[in-house]
Amino acid sequence: MSPLTGVLREAWGMYRRFAAHFLLIAFILYLVSAAIAALLSLAGVGGAFAALVINFFFTFLLQAALVKAVQDVRDGRVDLSFAETVRAALPYLLPVAGASILAAIGITIGFIVIIIPGLILLTFWSLIVPAIVLDGTPAMGSFGQSWRTVRGYFWNVFGTYVLVFLIYLAFEIVLTLIFAVLPGAGRGFIASVVSGTLIAPFLAIVVSLIYYRLTAAHQGTPPAGYGAPGYPEPGYPPPPGGSGGGGYGSVPGYDAPPAGYGNQPGSNPPPPSYGSPNPPVPDGPAPEGPAPDEPAPDEPAAPGDPWGDATRADTPPPDGGPGGRGTRPDNPPPA
Repeated sequence: MSPLTGVLREAWGMYRRFAAHFLLIAFILYLVSAAIAALLSLAGVGGAFAALVINFFFTFLLQAALVKAVQDVRDGRVDLSFAETVRAALPYLLPVAGASILAAIGITIGFIVIIIPGLILLTFWSLIVPAIVLDGTPAMGSFGQSWRTVRGYFWNVFGTYVLVFLIYLAFEIVLTLIFAVLPGAGRGFIASVVSGTLIAPFLAIVVSLIYYRLTAAHQGTPPAGYGAPGYPEPGYPPPPGGSGGGGYGSVPGYDAPPAGYGNQPGSNPPPPSYGSPNPPVPDGPAPEGPAPDEPAPDEPAAPGDPWGDATRADTPPPDGGPGGRGTRPDNPPPA
């Protein structure tokens, strides 16, 4: 089975579960970037160039922040706030920017030459950002790291990106139809913010999960963390009273049994009268028949029974002499 089997389903599950966190990061960065760029573009050619630089800056920051957010939530919970995520991504901004620009130049040249080299480079270099942010690989070393990670799984990675592109294309068509009714003045600004906010997190999740899975496949170890195929989902807090180690309490929704449950060591002991030959008489009217302290009448002996005149084991001898409990072989004393 390919290590990328179900990666889109896992990415969608992570996106949906932590949508508030991912969308907040993307929305704030896209909104700030679009607002600054819109203001700078009013200042003529110089302002337009500055707006382009600002857009590049926030694009690379967003990539690093979203990959860092994926790393954060792989244990099943959000540990870093928006500000903490951005601060954690800032040290990787320059390496991500430098590697992304160099990759864009190389991929563009490959597309101009004959298209096929561009697709090959796009696939093999698609993991440079996760290599930098997740493993701390230097900018120049990220190209080799991404290439080695994709090697052996080129067609799996390429096919995954084709599916992602088709999803992205369908989503863009729907957004275009929705925004077609908006006034022309604010249509581009709103469409840019909404499209980037909704799509960028999903793309970052897919790329990050591909990197995690392929790295684990090369190492021959199962990919730890959130929702790996064939492996459990992230660990959730154990239910109240659960031990988390199997049996009661190891399945969500089931609590451990109360203390002393059953007949295991430490369980509830039986009442003192349980199994005693003369249990206490309950309150209320006395039951019919002989009293508990009176000997039961002797049963008639069977013909030829050598023990026919022996005393029953559950009564004392009538004359206080020897015999009584345990004198019949078919009634041995309790152990």
